[in-house]
Amino acid sequence: MYYSTTYPSPVGLLTLACDPSGSQLVGLWLEGQKYHGNTMMEGMTEKNGMPVFDRAKDWLDRYFDGKKPGVGELSLAPVGSAFRQEVWRILCEIPYGEVVTYGDIAKKTAVKMGRTSMSGQAAGGAVAHNPISIIIPCHRVVGANGSLTGYAGGIQAKIKLLELEGVDISRFFVPKKGTAL
Repeated sequence: MYYSTTYPSPVGLLTLACDPSGSQLVGLWLEGQKYHGNTMMEGMTEKNGMPVFDRAKDWLDRYFDGKKPGVGELSLAPVGSAFRQEVWRILCEIPYGEVVTYGDIAKKTAVKMGRTSMSGQAAGGAVAHNPISIIIPCHRVVGANGSLTGYAGGIQAKIKLLELEGVDISRFFVPKKGTAL
C-alpha cells in the first residue's frame, strides 16, 4: 500500500505518493497527467501529515518561490526498470535554467549503460514515464528542433516550469501535433 497527499501549485493540483514505510517519495503527478499513478500497482490511500510529504511540500514551496532546492534533499524512490532509473538519474543532473534534448539524454544513457548508441525515442519513453515530475526535472527536456514537446503534464505546465526557472522560452516553439499537448 502506498500513501498519497495533494499539494496545490501554480501549475495545478499535484498528487504526491510515498512508499509503505512513509520514508521515500515514489510519485509526484500533475492533475490529469498522462501515466498518473501508473507505477503504483497496489493503489494509494490518502494520508496527510507524513514527514516525507512535509519535506516534499517544503521543497515545492521553495521551488515555486523561485529558489533552487536540490534533488538530493529528498529521499526519492521512483519505481521503474534499470533503464528508466538511469534516464531519471541523468534528468537529475540537468541544471536549473538549462534544457537538453532527448538525443542528449540518449547519448548519456548509452554511455552509462555501456552501449554504443541509443535512440532518442527510447530515452523519450523513459522521460515520459518519470513518476516524480518537477523534482526529477523531465520538463527540462526539449526536442532537437526546439519544440516544447513530450511533457506528460502538458505543454502549458512545461512552459510555466521552464519560465519559473529562467529559461528563455522565445527560442522554442509548441508543435501543432504531439503526444503531450
